[in-house]
Amino acid sequence: MKKTSLRFLQEHSNLANIIDQLAPGMLLEEGAGALNRMPYDLFVETVEQVPIAISITDKKANILYVNEEFSRVTGYAAEDILGKNESMLSDKRTPRSVYYNLWRTISSKKVWRGTLCNRHKCGRRYIADLTIAPMLSERGLITHYIGMHRDITDAFEAEKKAINQKLLIESVLNASPLAMVVIDEQDAVILDNHMYKQLVSDLGRGEPAAYFLRMLREEMGGLWQELQEKEQGFSNREFKVETKGGQKVRWFSCDGNWFTENEVKVDAFFDDSLKRYLILTITDITRRRKQMDELHILTLKTMMAEDERVRSIRETLLGAMHQINMPMNQIKAAEQLLRHRDDGQNSSLLESLLQIQKSGEEAIATMQKCIPETFHTTIMPVNLNQVLHDILLFNHERIWSQGINVHWQPTADLPNILGSENRLRILFKQLIDNAIEAMVLNNNHDQKLRIITETGQDFILVSIEDNGPGIPVEKRAKVFEPFYTTHPNGSGQAGMGLVIAREIVNQHQGFIDIDPDYVQGCRFKISFPLHRPVSYEAFSNA
Repeated sequence: MKKTSLRFLQEHSNLANIIDQLAPGMLLEEGAGALNRMPYDLFVETVEQVPIAISITDKKANILYVNEEFSRVTGYAAEDILGKNESMLSDKRTPRSVYYNLWRTISSKKVWRGTLCNRHKCGRRYIADLTIAPMLSERGLITHYIGMHRDITDAFEAEKKAINQKLLIESVLNASPLAMVVIDEQDAVILDNHMYKQLVSDLGRGEPAAYFLRMLREEMGGLWQELQEKEQGFSNREFKVETKGGQKVRWFSCDGNWFTENEVKVDAFFDDSLKRYLILTITDITRRRKQMDELHILTLKTMMAEDERVRSIRETLLGAMHQINMPMNQIKAAEQLLRHRDDGQNSSLLESLLQIQKSGEEAIATMQKCIPETFHTTIMPVNLNQVLHDILLFNHERIWSQGINVHWQPTADLPNILGSENRLRILFKQLIDNAIEAMVLNNNHDQKLRIITETGQDFILVSIEDNGPGIPVEKRAKVFEPFYTTHPNGSGQAGMGLVIAREIVNQHQGFIDIDPDYVQGCRFKISFPLHRPVSYEAFSNA
Protein backbone atom coordinates (compact mmCIF):
# COMPACT_ATOMS: atom_id res chain seq x y z
CA MET A 1 0.00 0.00 0.00
CA LYS A 2 2.90 2.36 0.78
CA LYS A 3 4.50 1.80 -2.62
CA THR A 4 1.17 2.25 -4.36
CA SER A 5 0.52 5.64 -2.68
CA LEU A 6 4.04 6.94 -3.26
CA ARG A 7 4.10 5.78 -6.87
CA PHE A 8 0.76 7.45 -7.54
CA LEU A 9 1.99 10.64 -5.89
CA GLN A 10 5.17 10.61 -7.98
CA GLU A 11 3.24 10.07 -11.20
CA HIS A 12 0.74 12.88 -10.57
CA SER A 13 2.87 15.52 -8.83
CA ASN A 14 6.39 16.72 -8.11
CA LEU A 15 7.20 14.58 -5.07
CA ALA A 16 10.32 16.57 -4.24
CA ASN A 17 8.36 19.85 -4.09
CA ILE A 18 5.70 18.32 -1.90
CA ILE A 19 8.26 16.94 0.53
CA ASP A 20 10.06 20.27 0.60
CA GLN A 21 6.78 22.02 1.42
CA LEU A 22 6.10 19.58 4.23
CA ALA A 23 9.69 19.51 5.57
CA PRO A 24 11.77 22.41 4.18
CA GLY A 25 15.51 21.69 3.86
CA MET A 26 15.13 17.92 3.94
CA LEU A 27 16.14 17.59 0.28
CA LEU A 28 19.71 18.64 -0.67
CA GLU A 29 20.40 20.63 -3.82
CA GLU A 30 23.58 18.72 -4.74
CA GLY A 31 22.87 17.28 -8.11
CA ALA A 32 19.62 17.82 -9.85
CA GLY A 33 16.90 16.07 -7.88
CA ALA A 34 19.38 14.23 -5.74
CA LEU A 35 17.78 12.90 -2.52
CA ASN A 36 19.35 12.44 0.83
CA ARG A 37 18.08 8.90 1.31
CA MET A 38 18.24 8.67 5.09
CA PRO A 39 16.03 11.74 5.95
CA TYR A 40 13.74 10.91 3.04
CA ASP A 41 13.13 7.34 4.19
CA LEU A 42 12.63 8.48 7.77
CA PHE A 43 10.13 11.12 6.64
CA VAL A 44 8.17 8.67 4.55
CA GLU A 45 8.06 6.09 7.34
CA THR A 46 6.92 8.75 9.80
CA VAL A 47 4.03 9.83 7.59
CA GLU A 48 3.11 6.23 6.89
CA GLN A 49 3.11 5.09 10.51
CA VAL A 50 1.76 8.15 12.28
CA PRO A 51 -1.58 7.20 14.00
CA ILE A 52 -3.48 9.95 12.15
CA ALA A 53 -5.25 9.49 8.84
CA ILE A 54 -3.32 11.64 6.32
CA SER A 55 -4.22 12.36 2.72
CA ILE A 56 -2.75 14.71 0.11
CA THR A 57 -4.95 16.05 -2.67
CA ASP A 58 -4.62 18.38 -5.60
CA LYS A 59 -6.42 21.73 -5.69
CA LYS A 60 -9.68 20.00 -6.69
CA ALA A 61 -9.54 17.58 -3.73
CA ASN A 62 -8.58 14.59 -5.86
CA ILE A 63 -6.64 12.20 -3.66
CA LEU A 64 -2.95 11.74 -4.56
CA TYR A 65 -1.69 10.07 -1.39
CA VAL A 66 -3.04 8.26 1.69
CA ASN A 67 -1.18 6.62 4.56
CA GLU A 68 -1.95 3.34 6.28
CA GLU A 69 -4.02 4.96 9.08
CA PHE A 70 -6.21 6.60 6.46
CA SER A 71 -7.04 3.18 5.04
CA ARG A 72 -7.74 1.80 8.48
CA VAL A 73 -10.06 4.68 9.44
CA THR A 74 -11.99 4.88 6.13
CA GLY A 75 -11.83 1.23 5.08
CA TYR A 76 -10.50 2.20 1.62
CA ALA A 77 -7.23 0.69 0.42
CA ALA A 78 -4.92 2.94 -1.57
CA GLU A 79 -5.82 1.34 -4.89
CA ASP A 80 -9.53 1.89 -4.13
CA ILE A 81 -9.34 5.63 -3.51
CA LEU A 82 -6.28 7.15 -5.21
CA GLY A 83 -7.38 9.47 -7.96
CA LYS A 84 -10.88 9.71 -6.48
CA ASN A 85 -12.31 12.85 -4.91
CA GLU A 86 -12.42 13.34 -1.14
CA SER A 87 -16.15 13.88 -1.46
CA MET A 88 -16.68 10.13 -1.73
CA LEU A 89 -16.10 10.03 2.05
CA SER A 90 -18.77 12.60 2.71
CA ASP A 91 -22.17 11.82 4.16
CA LYS A 92 -25.26 13.82 3.38
CA ARG A 93 -25.86 14.40 7.09
CA THR A 94 -23.11 17.00 7.08
CA PRO A 95 -24.78 20.39 6.33
CA ARG A 96 -23.76 22.09 3.07
CA SER A 97 -22.88 25.20 5.09
CA VAL A 98 -20.04 23.27 6.73
CA TYR A 99 -18.48 22.43 3.35
CA TYR A 100 -19.00 25.99 2.19
CA ASN A 101 -17.12 27.30 5.22
CA LEU A 102 -14.41 24.66 4.71
CA TRP A 103 -13.69 25.63 1.09
CA ARG A 104 -13.88 29.35 1.77
CA THR A 105 -11.27 28.96 4.55
CA ILE A 106 -8.74 26.79 2.73
CA SER A 107 -9.16 28.75 -0.51
CA SER A 108 -8.07 31.83 1.41
CA LYS A 109 -4.86 29.95 2.36
CA LYS A 110 -5.97 29.37 5.94
CA VAL A 111 -6.12 26.19 7.98
CA TRP A 112 -9.61 24.78 8.57
CA ARG A 113 -10.45 22.71 11.64
CA GLY A 114 -13.80 21.12 12.20
CA THR A 115 -15.95 18.01 12.41
CA LEU A 116 -17.60 16.11 9.57
CA CYS A 117 -19.87 13.15 9.36
CA ASN A 118 -18.10 10.70 7.00
CA ARG A 119 -19.08 7.33 5.61
CA HIS A 120 -16.87 4.25 5.97
CA LYS A 121 -16.41 1.94 3.00
CA CYS A 122 -18.74 -0.57 4.67
CA GLY A 123 -21.48 2.08 4.82
CA ARG A 124 -21.43 2.97 8.49
CA ARG A 125 -21.14 6.59 9.48
CA TYR A 126 -18.37 7.92 11.68
CA ILE A 127 -17.46 11.31 13.11
CA ALA A 128 -14.20 12.76 11.73
CA ASP A 129 -12.17 15.38 13.58
CA LEU A 130 -10.53 17.00 10.55
CA THR A 131 -7.77 19.52 9.87
CA ILE A 132 -7.08 20.68 6.30
CA ALA A 133 -4.10 22.90 5.42
CA PRO A 134 -3.21 24.38 2.01
CA MET A 135 0.31 23.65 0.63
CA LEU A 136 1.85 26.69 -1.04
CA SER A 137 4.50 27.04 -3.73
CA GLU A 138 7.46 29.43 -3.52
CA ARG A 139 5.27 32.08 -5.17
CA GLY A 140 2.61 31.56 -2.48
CA LEU A 141 0.16 29.72 -4.71
CA ILE A 142 -1.89 26.77 -3.53
CA THR A 143 -0.59 23.57 -5.10
CA HIS A 144 -2.03 20.87 -2.85
CA TYR A 145 -4.02 20.26 0.31
CA ILE A 146 -3.05 18.00 3.16
CA GLY A 147 -5.78 16.60 5.36
CA MET A 148 -5.47 14.90 8.74
CA HIS A 149 -8.37 13.37 10.54
CA ARG A 150 -9.26 11.03 13.39
CA ASP A 151 -12.30 8.86 14.02
CA ILE A 152 -13.79 10.36 17.20
CA THR A 153 -17.08 8.45 17.05
CA ASP A 154 -16.49 6.60 20.33
CA ALA A 155 -15.48 9.79 22.14
CA PHE A 156 -18.43 11.64 20.58
CA GLU A 157 -20.90 8.93 21.65
CA ALA A 158 -19.39 8.76 25.15
CA GLU A 159 -19.66 12.55 25.49
CA LYS A 160 -23.24 12.49 24.22
CA LYS A 161 -24.13 9.73 26.67
CA ALA A 162 -22.61 11.74 29.51
CA ILE A 163 -24.56 14.83 28.41
CA ASN A 164 -27.74 12.79 28.04
CA GLN A 165 -27.26 11.25 31.47
CA LYS A 166 -26.74 14.70 32.93
CA LEU A 167 -29.88 15.96 31.18
CA LEU A 168 -31.77 12.89 32.40
CA ILE A 169 -30.62 13.51 35.96
CA GLU A 170 -31.58 17.19 35.66
CA SER A 171 -34.98 16.21 34.24
CA VAL A 172 -35.58 13.81 37.12
CA LEU A 173 -34.49 16.45 39.62
CA ASN A 174 -36.65 19.11 38.01
CA ALA A 175 -39.64 16.77 37.97
CA SER A 176 -39.28 16.27 41.72
CA PRO A 177 -41.70 18.25 43.90
CA LEU A 178 -38.87 18.63 46.40
CA ALA A 179 -36.03 21.13 46.35
CA MET A 180 -32.82 19.20 45.62
CA VAL A 181 -29.25 20.43 45.45
CA VAL A 182 -25.79 18.83 45.15
CA ILE A 183 -23.06 20.58 47.18
CA ASP A 184 -19.30 20.06 47.17
CA GLU A 185 -16.93 20.15 50.14
CA GLN A 186 -16.58 23.95 49.83
CA ASP A 187 -20.39 24.35 50.14
CA ALA A 188 -20.59 25.39 46.48
CA VAL A 189 -23.74 24.39 44.57
CA ILE A 190 -22.87 21.93 41.79
CA LEU A 191 -26.35 20.98 40.63
CA ASP A 192 -29.87 22.03 41.59
CA ASN A 193 -33.46 21.81 40.36
CA HIS A 194 -36.32 24.23 39.66
CA MET A 195 -37.82 23.85 43.15
CA TYR A 196 -34.50 24.83 44.70
CA LYS A 197 -34.24 27.89 42.44
CA GLN A 198 -37.74 28.85 43.59
CA LEU A 199 -36.51 28.86 47.19
CA VAL A 200 -33.89 31.46 46.29
CA SER A 201 -36.59 34.01 45.48
CA ASP A 202 -39.12 32.83 48.08
CA LEU A 203 -36.89 32.93 51.15
CA GLY A 204 -34.86 36.01 50.28
CA ARG A 205 -31.88 34.74 52.27
CA GLY A 206 -29.27 34.46 49.52
CA GLU A 207 -28.15 30.91 48.74
CA PRO A 208 -30.64 28.58 50.51
CA ALA A 209 -28.05 25.76 50.70
CA ALA A 210 -25.68 27.90 52.77
CA TYR A 211 -28.52 28.93 55.09
CA PHE A 212 -29.75 25.37 55.69
CA LEU A 213 -26.20 23.98 56.01
CA ARG A 214 -25.47 26.52 58.74
CA MET A 215 -28.61 25.53 60.67
CA LEU A 216 -27.90 21.81 60.20
CA ARG A 217 -24.34 22.13 61.51
CA GLU A 218 -25.49 24.18 64.49
CA GLU A 219 -28.21 21.68 65.38
CA MET A 220 -26.23 18.48 64.77
CA GLY A 221 -22.90 19.63 66.23
CA GLY A 222 -20.26 16.88 66.18
CA LEU A 223 -22.71 14.40 64.65
CA TRP A 224 -22.44 16.29 61.34
CA GLN A 225 -18.72 15.56 60.95
CA GLU A 226 -19.17 11.97 62.09
CA LEU A 227 -21.90 11.24 59.53
CA GLN A 228 -19.90 12.98 56.80
CA GLU A 229 -16.79 10.88 57.40
CA LYS A 230 -18.81 7.64 57.47
CA GLU A 231 -20.90 8.77 54.46
CA GLN A 232 -24.06 8.12 56.43
CA GLY A 233 -27.13 10.21 55.77
CA PHE A 234 -29.53 12.14 57.98
CA SER A 235 -33.26 12.73 57.69
CA ASN A 236 -36.23 14.68 59.05
CA ARG A 237 -34.29 17.65 60.37
CA GLU A 238 -37.01 20.29 60.68
CA PHE A 239 -36.50 24.05 60.70
CA LYS A 240 -38.76 27.08 60.94
CA VAL A 241 -37.89 29.85 58.47
CA GLU A 242 -39.28 33.37 58.27
CA THR A 243 -39.64 34.56 54.68
CA LYS A 244 -38.76 38.00 53.33
CA GLY A 245 -39.85 40.76 55.68
CA GLY A 246 -40.91 38.21 58.32
CA GLN A 247 -44.41 38.23 56.82
CA LYS A 248 -44.75 34.47 56.70
CA VAL A 249 -43.36 31.46 58.54
CA ARG A 250 -42.57 28.27 56.65
CA TRP A 251 -41.38 24.91 57.86
CA PHE A 252 -38.84 22.74 56.03
CA SER A 253 -37.53 19.22 56.55
CA CYS A 254 -33.97 18.45 55.43
CA ASP A 255 -32.59 15.07 54.35
CA GLY A 256 -29.04 14.49 53.17
CA ASN A 257 -26.70 11.81 51.86
CA TRP A 258 -22.99 12.01 51.14
CA PHE A 259 -21.34 10.29 48.18
CA THR A 260 -17.89 10.33 46.57
CA GLU A 261 -16.62 10.28 43.01
CA ASN A 262 -13.21 10.34 41.34
CA GLU A 263 -11.55 13.72 40.89
CA VAL A 264 -11.57 14.81 37.22
CA LYS A 265 -8.96 17.56 37.24
CA VAL A 266 -5.56 17.21 35.54
CA ASP A 267 -3.72 17.08 38.86
CA ALA A 268 -5.51 13.83 39.72
CA PHE A 269 -4.59 12.02 36.47
CA PHE A 270 -2.08 9.72 38.17
CA ASP A 271 -3.79 9.81 41.55
CA ASP A 272 -7.11 8.11 42.35
CA SER A 273 -8.23 10.95 44.61
CA LEU A 274 -11.88 11.18 45.60
CA LYS A 275 -14.16 14.15 46.04
CA ARG A 276 -17.08 14.15 48.48
CA TYR A 277 -20.49 15.64 47.70
CA LEU A 278 -23.71 16.08 49.64
CA ILE A 279 -27.11 15.72 48.02
CA LEU A 280 -29.51 17.77 50.12
CA THR A 281 -33.28 17.44 49.86
CA ILE A 282 -35.37 20.29 51.26
CA THR A 283 -39.08 19.56 51.73
CA ASP A 284 -41.65 22.24 52.44
CA ILE A 285 -43.70 20.79 55.31
CA THR A 286 -45.55 24.00 56.16
CA ARG A 287 -48.96 22.48 55.39
CA ARG A 288 -48.16 19.34 57.37
CA ARG A 289 -46.91 21.37 60.31
CA LYS A 290 -50.01 23.52 60.13
CA GLN A 291 -52.18 20.41 60.27
CA MET A 292 -50.11 19.12 63.17
CA ASP A 293 -50.42 22.47 64.94
CA GLU A 294 -54.18 22.46 64.36
CA LEU A 295 -54.43 18.94 65.78
CA HIS A 296 -52.16 19.98 68.66
CA ILE A 297 -54.32 23.02 69.38
CA LEU A 298 -57.48 20.89 69.19
CA THR A 299 -55.94 18.50 71.71
CA LEU A 300 -54.94 21.45 73.90
CA LYS A 301 -58.44 22.88 73.69
CA THR A 302 -59.90 19.56 74.78
CA MET A 303 -57.44 19.25 77.67
CA MET A 304 -57.82 22.85 78.75
CA ALA A 305 -61.60 22.75 78.42
CA GLU A 306 -61.62 19.84 80.86
CA ASP A 307 -59.20 21.71 83.12
CA GLU A 308 -61.45 24.76 82.89
CA ARG A 309 -64.52 22.68 83.74
CA VAL A 310 -62.82 21.19 86.80
CA ARG A 311 -61.48 24.57 87.86
CA SER A 312 -64.91 26.17 87.45
CA ILE A 313 -66.54 23.49 89.61
CA ARG A 314 -63.81 23.84 92.22
CA GLU A 315 -64.12 27.63 92.26
CA THR A 316 -67.92 27.45 92.51
CA LEU A 317 -67.87 24.95 95.38
CA LEU A 318 -65.04 26.74 97.17
CA GLY A 319 -66.90 30.02 96.75
CA ALA A 320 -70.10 28.51 98.15
CA MET A 321 -68.18 27.04 101.08
CA HIS A 322 -66.61 30.44 101.67
CA GLN A 323 -70.01 32.10 101.65
CA ILE A 324 -71.44 29.52 104.08
CA ASN A 325 -68.42 29.77 106.38
CA MET A 326 -68.92 33.52 106.87
CA PRO A 327 -72.37 33.25 108.61
CA MET A 328 -71.31 29.97 110.21
CA ASN A 329 -68.49 31.80 111.96
CA GLN A 330 -70.98 34.37 113.24
CA ILE A 331 -73.35 31.63 114.45
CA LYS A 332 -70.46 29.90 116.18
CA ALA A 333 -69.53 33.17 117.89
CA ALA A 334 -73.16 33.65 119.07
CA GLU A 335 -73.27 30.08 120.32
CA GLN A 336 -70.12 30.61 122.34
CA LEU A 337 -71.53 33.85 123.76
CA LEU A 338 -74.73 32.10 124.91
CA ARG A 339 -72.73 29.32 126.49
CA HIS A 340 -70.68 31.91 128.32
CA ARG A 341 -73.80 33.45 129.87
CA ASP A 342 -75.13 30.02 130.92
CA ASP A 343 -78.35 31.53 132.45
CA GLY A 344 -80.64 28.76 131.11
CA GLN A 345 -82.98 31.27 129.54
CA ASN A 346 -81.70 30.77 125.96
CA SER A 347 -81.48 27.00 125.88
CA SER A 348 -83.93 26.71 122.99
CA LEU A 349 -82.01 29.35 121.03
CA LEU A 350 -78.74 27.60 121.77
CA GLU A 351 -80.18 24.31 120.57
CA SER A 352 -81.32 25.98 117.34
CA LEU A 353 -77.88 27.47 116.77
CA LEU A 354 -76.26 24.08 117.31
CA GLN A 355 -78.67 22.55 114.84
CA ILE A 356 -77.87 25.23 112.26
CA GLN A 357 -74.12 24.69 112.81
CA LYS A 358 -74.54 20.97 112.33
CA SER A 359 -76.52 21.46 109.11
CA GLY A 360 -73.95 23.96 107.85
CA GLU A 361 -71.06 21.66 108.64
CA GLU A 362 -72.82 18.79 106.88
CA ALA A 363 -73.43 21.01 103.85
CA ILE A 364 -69.75 22.07 103.78
CA ALA A 365 -68.65 18.45 104.18
CA THR A 366 -70.93 17.43 101.32
CA MET A 367 -69.56 20.16 99.07
CA GLN A 368 -66.02 19.24 100.10
CA LYS A 369 -66.65 15.70 98.86
CA CYS A 370 -68.01 17.09 95.59
CA ILE A 371 -64.87 19.09 94.81
CA PRO A 372 -63.26 17.25 91.87
CA GLU A 373 -59.66 16.20 92.30
CA THR A 374 -57.06 17.72 90.04
CA PHE A 375 -55.60 15.39 87.44
CA HIS A 376 -52.38 13.57 88.20
CA THR A 377 -49.52 15.56 86.80
CA THR A 378 -46.19 14.39 85.39
CA ILE A 379 -43.00 16.19 86.26
CA MET A 380 -40.83 16.48 83.17
CA PRO A 381 -38.48 18.90 81.37
CA VAL A 382 -40.61 21.73 79.99
CA ASN A 383 -39.69 24.38 77.43
CA LEU A 384 -41.50 27.58 78.39
CA ASN A 385 -41.12 28.99 74.86
CA GLN A 386 -43.16 26.06 73.55
CA VAL A 387 -45.78 26.44 76.29
CA LEU A 388 -46.21 30.15 75.60
CA HIS A 389 -46.29 29.49 71.85
CA ASP A 390 -49.09 26.97 72.42
CA ILE A 391 -51.11 29.52 74.39
CA LEU A 392 -50.68 32.13 71.66
CA LEU A 393 -51.85 29.61 69.07
CA PHE A 394 -54.75 28.69 71.33
CA ASN A 395 -55.82 32.35 71.58
CA HIS A 396 -54.98 33.26 67.97
CA GLU A 397 -58.57 33.82 66.81
CA ARG A 398 -59.43 35.87 69.89
CA ILE A 399 -56.29 37.98 69.59
CA TRP A 400 -56.86 38.55 65.88
CA SER A 401 -60.55 39.44 66.27
CA GLN A 402 -59.71 42.05 68.94
CA GLY A 403 -56.94 43.59 66.81
CA ILE A 404 -54.28 43.02 69.47
CA ASN A 405 -50.65 43.40 68.39
CA VAL A 406 -48.56 40.61 69.87
CA HIS A 407 -44.83 41.16 70.42
CA TRP A 408 -43.44 37.68 71.00
CA GLN A 409 -39.78 37.85 71.99
CA PRO A 410 -38.54 34.39 73.00
CA THR A 411 -34.90 33.79 73.88
CA ALA A 412 -33.32 31.29 71.50
CA ASP A 413 -32.16 28.00 73.02
CA LEU A 414 -34.11 28.59 76.23
CA PRO A 415 -33.16 25.90 78.80
CA ASN A 416 -35.87 23.53 80.02
CA ILE A 417 -37.19 23.67 83.56
CA LEU A 418 -38.46 20.69 85.53
CA GLY A 419 -42.18 20.88 86.17
CA SER A 420 -45.72 20.14 85.07
CA GLU A 421 -46.37 21.18 81.49
CA ASN A 422 -50.13 21.13 82.03
CA ARG A 423 -50.00 23.30 85.17
CA LEU A 424 -47.65 25.77 83.51
CA ARG A 425 -50.00 25.95 80.56
CA ILE A 426 -52.86 26.82 82.96
CA LEU A 427 -50.66 29.48 84.58
CA PHE A 428 -49.78 31.31 81.38
CA LYS A 429 -53.24 30.97 79.89
CA GLN A 430 -54.65 32.66 83.00
CA LEU A 431 -52.17 35.55 82.76
CA ILE A 432 -52.59 36.03 79.01
CA ASP A 433 -56.40 35.80 79.28
CA ASN A 434 -56.31 38.45 82.01
CA ALA A 435 -54.17 40.72 79.81
CA ILE A 436 -56.53 40.34 76.83
CA GLU A 437 -59.64 41.00 78.95
CA ALA A 438 -58.03 44.08 80.54
CA MET A 439 -57.20 45.60 77.12
CA VAL A 440 -60.66 44.83 75.74
CA LEU A 441 -62.33 46.45 78.77
CA ASN A 442 -60.05 49.46 78.44
CA ASN A 443 -61.26 49.90 74.84
CA ASN A 444 -57.80 50.98 73.74
CA HIS A 445 -57.41 51.23 69.95
CA ASP A 446 -53.69 50.44 70.08
CA GLN A 447 -53.72 47.20 72.06
CA LYS A 448 -50.33 45.60 72.64
CA LEU A 449 -49.41 42.34 74.30
CA ARG A 450 -45.70 41.71 74.84
CA ILE A 451 -44.30 38.36 75.99
CA ILE A 452 -40.58 38.00 76.69
CA THR A 453 -38.49 35.06 77.89
CA GLU A 454 -34.99 35.61 79.28
CA THR A 455 -32.32 33.58 81.01
CA GLY A 456 -30.26 34.54 84.04
CA GLN A 457 -27.40 32.74 85.69
CA ASP A 458 -29.64 30.26 87.49
CA PHE A 459 -33.20 31.25 86.59
CA ILE A 460 -35.61 31.84 83.70
CA LEU A 461 -37.67 35.03 83.63
CA VAL A 462 -40.98 35.38 81.79
CA SER A 463 -42.51 38.83 81.34
CA ILE A 464 -46.13 39.32 80.23
CA GLU A 465 -47.22 42.92 79.78
CA ASP A 466 -50.23 44.73 78.34
CA ASN A 467 -51.25 48.34 77.85
CA GLY A 468 -54.61 47.97 79.56
CA PRO A 469 -55.80 50.02 82.59
CA GLY A 470 -53.34 48.27 84.92
CA ILE A 471 -53.91 47.32 88.57
CA PRO A 472 -53.95 50.14 91.15
CA VAL A 473 -51.10 50.01 93.65
CA GLU A 474 -53.43 49.52 96.61
CA LYS A 475 -55.01 46.44 94.98
CA ARG A 476 -51.84 44.66 93.85
CA ALA A 477 -51.54 42.60 97.03
CA LYS A 478 -55.26 41.78 97.16
CA VAL A 479 -55.47 40.33 93.63
CA PHE A 480 -53.62 37.25 94.90
CA GLU A 481 -56.22 36.69 97.66
CA PRO A 482 -59.02 34.14 97.18
CA PHE A 483 -62.30 35.41 95.71
CA TYR A 484 -60.97 38.90 95.10
CA THR A 485 -61.53 40.29 91.62
CA THR A 486 -60.99 43.65 89.94
CA HIS A 487 -63.76 42.90 87.46
CA PRO A 488 -67.16 44.57 87.89
CA ASN A 489 -69.98 42.68 89.61
CA GLY A 490 -71.84 40.25 87.43
CA SER A 491 -68.80 39.52 85.26
CA GLY A 492 -68.83 35.88 86.30
CA GLN A 493 -65.29 36.04 87.70
CA ALA A 494 -64.83 34.10 90.94
CA GLY A 495 -61.57 35.80 91.82
CA MET A 496 -59.49 32.62 91.95
CA GLY A 497 -57.44 33.02 88.75
CA LEU A 498 -54.37 34.71 90.24
CA VAL A 499 -54.65 32.56 93.37
CA ILE A 500 -54.24 29.48 91.18
CA ALA A 501 -51.48 31.23 89.20
CA ARG A 502 -49.45 31.91 92.35
CA GLU A 503 -50.10 28.38 93.56
CA ILE A 504 -48.66 26.94 90.34
CA VAL A 505 -45.63 29.25 90.51
CA ASN A 506 -45.05 28.18 94.14
CA GLN A 507 -45.28 24.54 93.12
CA HIS A 508 -42.37 25.21 90.76
CA GLN A 509 -40.50 27.09 93.53
CA GLY A 510 -40.70 30.27 91.51
CA PHE A 511 -41.86 33.85 92.10
CA ILE A 512 -44.61 35.97 90.55
CA ASP A 513 -44.90 39.73 91.01
CA ILE A 514 -46.50 42.76 89.45
CA ASP A 515 -43.77 45.10 88.19
CA PRO A 516 -44.16 48.39 90.15
CA ASP A 517 -42.05 50.30 87.62
CA TYR A 518 -44.31 49.55 84.66
CA VAL A 519 -46.92 52.31 84.29
CA GLN A 520 -48.23 51.77 80.73
CA GLY A 521 -50.56 48.99 81.87
CA CYS A 522 -49.72 45.82 83.78
CA ARG A 523 -46.61 43.67 83.68
CA PHE A 524 -46.35 40.30 85.44
CA LYS A 525 -42.83 39.00 86.05
CA ILE A 526 -42.50 35.28 86.70
CA SER A 527 -39.19 33.60 87.49
CA PHE A 528 -38.35 29.91 87.78
CA PRO A 529 -35.17 28.34 89.14
CA LEU A 530 -33.11 26.30 86.69
CA HIS A 531 -31.33 23.93 89.05
CA ARG A 532 -33.69 23.53 91.98
CA PRO A 533 -35.50 20.14 92.14
CA VAL A 534 -39.31 20.11 92.10
CA SER A 535 -41.08 17.62 94.41
CA TYR A 536 -44.17 15.62 93.57
CA GLU A 537 -45.54 16.51 97.02
CA ALA A 538 -45.83 20.15 95.96
CA PHE A 539 -48.31 19.13 93.27
CA SER A 540 -50.16 16.44 95.19
CA ASN A 541 -50.83 18.87 98.06
CA ALA A 542 -52.24 21.55 95.76
